Amino acid sequence: MPYGLVMGASGDIGQAICYAMAADGWSLYCHYHHNQEKVLSLVSDLRQRYPQQDFFVVSLNMLEESAISDFVNQLFQVDGVIFASGFTVYNLLPEVTSQQMDSLWQIHMKTPLLLLQQLQAKLAQSGRGRVIFISSVYGQHGSSMETVYSAVKGAQEAFVRAYSKEVVTLGITVNAIAPGAVNTQMNQNWSTSEKESLAADIPLGRMAEPLEVAAACNYLCSKEASYTTGTTLVVAGGWMN
Repeated sequence: MPYGLVMGASGDIGQAICYAMAADGWSLYCHYHHNQEKVLSLVSDLRQRYPQQDFFVVSLNMLEESAISDFVNQLFQVDGVIFASGFTVYNLLPEVTSQQMDSLWQIHMKTPLLLLQQLQAKLAQSGRGRVIFISSVYGQHGSSMETVYSAVKGAQEAFVRAYSKEVVTLGITVNAIAPGAVNTQMNQNWSTSEKESLAADIPLGRMAEPLEVAAACNYLCSKEASYTTGTTLVVAGGWMN
């Protein structure tokens, strides 16, 4: 039975990924930092649905490097890791603080890389390890008012291309998924007119649902995706093509 670590399981996309992977036979470590109740509820539901699989709640503040080793030591088997944690800062570049820049870099890039340094041996044990970053179309096309976020998302995709070459002989595939606009809590403060204007710019005429991003993740985690590595799978409804 494969075991996966989903970083950011408390988010809408992370939660959808957990449900999709569990349905495909994965046991899971469901990570959170702030939203403990949401992840406890998620894990309780997964245990009821799939009693033959294992589901654990794990916590890590991704801004605390000193906690990473202890976090990794509690994971006894890891066949796949999905980095779905993240946040953005909406502001013009001169208004973005140094602390915000550091946090964006730490959560989207540095901590995932530090985790992978310690998880690589575990990921290699099965010969079919999976590493997936939930990136963004902004990593490829950029977004004004989100310049630093766009930069770290682009860095994730560059890392995927490089790291995939390092670990290919270990049977580990490394890929990214670049969603476009997704119907999550992050955009619940948008007005109806703002959502309608955005939908009008998307060829498919709507935002993605978290389960559609999770389906792409499920494919990249599957045995059938063993020949897919170093790529970014865009899930954006034709937006920004």
